[in-house]
Amino acid sequence: MTELERVPPGVDPSVPSSARVYDYLLGGKDHVAIDRAVAEKLLAAAPDARLVARANRLFLVRAVRHLAEQGVRQFIDIGAGIPTSPSVHEVAREVSPACRVIYVDNDPVVRMHAQVLLADAPGVASVQADLRRPADVLADPHVTGLIDFDQPVVVLLVGVLHFVMDEEDPAGIVAAFRRRMAPGSHVVLSHAMAESDPEAIAQLVLATANTPAQSTFRTRAEVMALFAGFDLLEPGLVPVQDWRVPGDEESIPLLEGRPHMRVEGAVARLRTG
Repeated sequence: MTELERVPPGVDPSVPSSARVYDYLLGGKDHVAIDRAVAEKLLAAAPDARLVARANRLFLVRAVRHLAEQGVRQFIDIGAGIPTSPSVHEVAREVSPACRVIYVDNDPVVRMHAQVLLADAPGVASVQADLRRPADVLADPHVTGLIDFDQPVVVLLVGVLHFVMDEEDPAGIVAAFRRRMAPGSHVVLSHAMAESDPEAIAQLVLATANTPAQSTFRTRAEVMALFAGFDLLEPGLVPVQDWRVPGDEESIPLLEGRPHMRVEGAVARLRTG
């Protein structure tokens, strides 16, 4: 199958996709030449980028498992990306088969794969929508039919808000989901940091400028502002490879010293009262 045949009609294989670049870094197979070129430019400046991508994925898995163990049974994965095992519903349902999961992404390639993966999975659905329009996500019939917003829900924003430019109001996007959350709800968020290696930032910005894969690297203060209305759980906002709950010893060994690409994440509970 050629690269042109591997993407749905209407997808421009000359434009990089953040989902496909991430898939390449994770060792997946659903990417085309332009995605690999972007990833390789990043790897040239940040050779540990693959390990950081894996650590970001492990952060997602840890957070989902922990919150399912705490009794949350509803998850909305925003910017879900191309399905990677273990997926959110696989992790959550290891804890409880009652868990319900919505995957949201604006990439038609993601939608195509999710439709195949989830065809026979009751309680799990995929929505093609843009997180920049949270009202559309929240009003989608798949979401309203599966998620009860009167009960706790986890909104996953893992490795996605750095694709939202400042003028697109990332804090407003988080707030839109927060306003629909019941007590006991959580947000799980990770973000590329301005403290990353300057050369790695420059290479990624140059390779993705004016494309859907362009990124913005925010300071710690800017990322913390995204958690307005939430209280961070321990250990707070930390490099994704360092986030874990007591007793979780699985780790991703990074290269010696500070990673070139710094991604930090946190889990936060909706503030009430």
